[in-house]
Amino acid sequence: MSKLKVEFHCHTIYSKDSLVHPQVLVESARRLGINRLIVTDHNSIIGAKEAQRIAPDLVIVGEEILTTRGELLAAFVEEGVPSGLEPLEVIRRLKSQGAFISVSHPFDEFRSGHWKLPDLLEIIPFVDAIEVFNARCMDMSPNIEARAFAKLHDLAGTVGSDSHVAFELGKATLVLDHFSNADELRQVIRSGKESVKLSSPFVHLLSRSAKQLKKWKLAQSFPEM
Repeated sequence: MSKLKVEFHCHTIYSKDSLVHPQVLVESARRLGINRLIVTDHNSIIGAKEAQRIAPDLVIVGEEILTTRGELLAAFVEEGVPSGLEPLEVIRRLKSQGAFISVSHPFDEFRSGHWKLPDLLEIIPFVDAIEVFNARCMDMSPNIEARAFAKLHDLAGTVGSDSHVAFELGKATLVLDHFSNADELRQVIRSGKESVKLSSPFVHLLSRSAKQLKKWKLAQSFPEM
């Protein structure tokens, strides 16, 4: 296969704000003609590992990690990295396993994981790319700012649907030359052809509902004595 349609950013039920089972995510990706699916649950690689067992030819293990300053997005992760660490420590741990490192929705101030400019400038010498289009942004302004920042600093760009619901998958993909590991991804990332479209703002309500449902189920499992 000479070209690969790649989804860089998606979530499963192992993220606190998603109800998508790994099997459903894999089936959706197949239906959409996605050739590589980087599963990036919040602070966990359990869902990505499960999806990879289902479809080893399709799934790349990734993770979206909340640092003390903002979120990082990684691909080809072998060992999960916990949340709450300093950004450079997270980057060190990811680099030690050869992971590809991007920066999630850096300028989207509606997200708790966005970045302040001084913090972003501190880490950019050590990352492979930044996310220049995230389909879950409420409008285009954070993506426009991210793309301009990437151009100014000569950074490669990733795009992603950031899907938390199955029907969001594939809203933002890159068609890339074939790659099979992080080093090869670094070599081809700048030649990608984008297909991008914003999701409806309504999807954020679905994520909040998923989070509340999980809290309710947990409360039912451990009622007060």
